[in-house]
Amino acid sequence: MLDDDYQQIESSSIEWLRFKNKTILITGGNGFLPAYIVETLLLLNKCILQYSPCHVIVLARNNKHTIDRFSEYLEDPNLEIIIQDVADKIDINKKIDYIIHAASPASPKYYSIDPVGVILPNVLGTKNTLELAIKNNIEGYLYFSSSEVYGELPDGEVINEDKYGYLDPTSVRACYGESKRMGETLCISYGHQYHIPVKIVRPFHTYGPGMKLDDGRVFADFVKNIVNNENIELKSDGSAVRSFCYISDATIAFFKILLDGQNNHAYNMSNPEESISIKKLASILVTLFPEKKLNATFADHDKHYLKSPIKGYIADISKLKSLNWKPVITIENGFRKTIRSYK
Repeated sequence: MLDDDYQQIESSSIEWLRFKNKTILITGGNGFLPAYIVETLLLLNKCILQYSPCHVIVLARNNKHTIDRFSEYLEDPNLEIIIQDVADKIDINKKIDYIIHAASPASPKYYSIDPVGVILPNVLGTKNTLELAIKNNIEGYLYFSSSEVYGELPDGEVINEDKYGYLDPTSVRACYGESKRMGETLCISYGHQYHIPVKIVRPFHTYGPGMKLDDGRVFADFVKNIVNNENIELKSDGSAVRSFCYISDATIAFFKILLDGQNNHAYNMSNPEESISIKKLASILVTLFPEKKLNATFADHDKHYLKSPIKGYIADISKLKSLNWKPVITIENGFRKTIRSYK
């Protein structure tokens, strides 16, 4: 985590003292987005929560990746790592106060390679964490869903949390969107029947330090190109429009929804002010580092990449903004920090 990212997150209006002496389980905790949540909590223990630190449990499948990601914190007594598949039954013999369920392969490259492995964490993993929530009578549960649940909508459509489009369940690519939808339905059903304080976040395109450069998503590919002093290679005409939110803004949003969101509600998490075409993004990134003298070119389509049918729509974030949240990091500043972090 970058120091200035942490400073932005820590100085936000989040009621950090609500985590005093609490235990927070974060599934998929070594992933790009949840890892910033983990680091935030561990760093808060050194200042705001130093006299009543929280205990963070990271549950993840890949031992090496988890150890590498949190190498600076392995001696921290308030960090506990559990290596297992979230789709398997979870046995934790201690009181858990908050659950953040973020375990799910999000990279499009897995949609064709391991679609079943994409589905199970969102369905069985969600069921397992919700059962754990009942057992512990938790104070808050946050489910990481996705903008993919909206399916296909008209280009340029502004979408709130109640607007949905077509999603073909017989398409292999639907393994992600359909399982995220089912995960949401499980959350709402458990929340209704067992009174679990469930909240759902639907992140759109989020980027920043720590994302895997072999992720398979176009903006990660672009960052990899710049870091490796390569020309950016577009695998389409670049006309698709996406909204890009920097990770420090996103992390603040995740905590806001967990602590202040309405139970059994979903929240769009995006930065619609930073919505541009893929072609324009490529142009911006090569100009951020003119000394590299790079260009944006067109390349053959990757056979393992299942292209999204969505050309572009904009998220309505009014609901999230009502929780006193507003993204502030621009594309230029965010991608500049991201690219420099890999140096």
